[in-house]
Amino acid sequence: MKEDELRDYLKKAVKDLQKTRQRLREIEARSREPIAIIGMSCGYPGGIESPQELWDAVLNGRDLITDWPTDRGWGQLIRDGFGPIDFDDIRSRSGGFLRAPGEFDAVFFGISPQETLAMDPQQRLVLEAAWEAIESAKIDPRSLHGSDTGVYLGAGNDQGYGSLDAWGEFDADADSKAHYLTGNVSALASGRISYILGLKGPAISLDTACSSALVAVHLAVQALRSGDCSLALAGGASVIATPSVFALLEGGIGLAGDGRVKSFAAGADGTTFAEGVGILVLERLSDARRLGHEVLAVVRGSAVNHDGASNGLMAPNGLSQQQVIRAALANGGVLAAEVDVVEGHGTGTALGDMIEAQALLATYGQRRQQGRPLLLGSIKSNMGHTQLASGVAGVIKMVEAMRRGTVPATLHVDGPSSEVDWSTGDVQLVTEALPWPANNWPRRAAVSSFGISGTNSHVILEQVSPEFPFGAPEVGPVDVAAESAVVSVVPWVISAKSAEAAARWC
Repeated sequence: MKEDELRDYLKKAVKDLQKTRQRLREIEARSREPIAIIGMSCGYPGGIESPQELWDAVLNGRDLITDWPTDRGWGQLIRDGFGPIDFDDIRSRSGGFLRAPGEFDAVFFGISPQETLAMDPQQRLVLEAAWEAIESAKIDPRSLHGSDTGVYLGAGNDQGYGSLDAWGEFDADADSKAHYLTGNVSALASGRISYILGLKGPAISLDTACSSALVAVHLAVQALRSGDCSLALAGGASVIATPSVFALLEGGIGLAGDGRVKSFAAGADGTTFAEGVGILVLERLSDARRLGHEVLAVVRGSAVNHDGASNGLMAPNGLSQQQVIRAALANGGVLAAEVDVVEGHGTGTALGDMIEAQALLATYGQRRQQGRPLLLGSIKSNMGHTQLASGVAGVIKMVEAMRRGTVPATLHVDGPSSEVDWSTGDVQLVTEALPWPANNWPRRAAVSSFGISGTNSHVILEQVSPEFPFGAPEVGPVDVAAESAVVSVVPWVISAKSAEAAARWC
């Protein structure tokens, strides 16, 4: 090969190498790109029907627990005897209930009254919440028809609605009964949204119990980063159709005597069931900026794991909780000491709260700046445990808190749990509203959900602002444009027997 041909070949090889390195950097950046939250909707106890109303409730320390609803026929069920369940020993007949989960605009969605009756209320709720969430992102839901938008929902079919045919609810209408299967299969919670809106991305319903909504967010984040979809809806829903779950819980981990969840408190005596729905609209941050969508916050990192073998099928595993926290931090390239607040699972059970608090102390509570403790709280103290919708409630609370610069109080705390050695780390239970700590990094919060299934999930959220548009530079994701400017010229080392010989290659 002649020298000029070899020189041309080497120049081409250098250019090809640069292009390859650029593509690898882009792939790496995409795999860690923050995911923008561009829309949110929700419905929770106390008549809450929007993220704004949720924020007002937690900021003002509202207790959203009420007595059992009187418009669902529960009294008659108990009097008639509903299955092999004894309701006499239930300590508290209180919970967090939606205002009117049976209300639904069937005509708007093109669904017949007969099919509506057969549909689990959870399917109705997620349809409405998905539409509202998309509109909150300033997107016309109809414009998504044919798009690769994905739907990831925590949804279960164990809330009791499907069992109502046992006492004749569907016997009077054969047309309704014909829709019973599709109305009560949890797979249709996501599938029905995709069908109504004409979405062609993944439609996945999942049930990992209490961690479902946050696992759905994690899967949506992964799908966006991998290119499975360019927009995603993620969240979860729970509606308590019959009171049987209260009797079943009483025989397990126990209900709080007064119906109030006392997260991480000395007086914690059990949890309280509740219901709700929450949906997030997620998009890659680069796409959100390109399309001009408002970014409410970003998901910097997330992780999911399982307890594995523990002291019991339903017993949490503290080591696994530590591992899922560290995995989420690594996924987002974030330091534990630079997360300001954790929205804990905080179910108000003495054992569960103790294990969770110890995991937080061992991870977030270490090597923090003087006077900068991790702030800890749980929205369950306001509304109870909303089950498959609980994780997304925590996300909405933290997004609003970061935007407004205030950490809301956790209610019903007579003092930090005496079962926890709080001296092993720097963690502070928030019992009154506090200003968000001022730091030289963007506001960051984490949300935890731990399912009775043993599946754990953890999500790292971050504020996006003019001051911190893309995360702290020392731990933020790869900036492809900045890096390519630096490495576009690279050294090519040449050796020869003499300077004159080496010069011929230049």
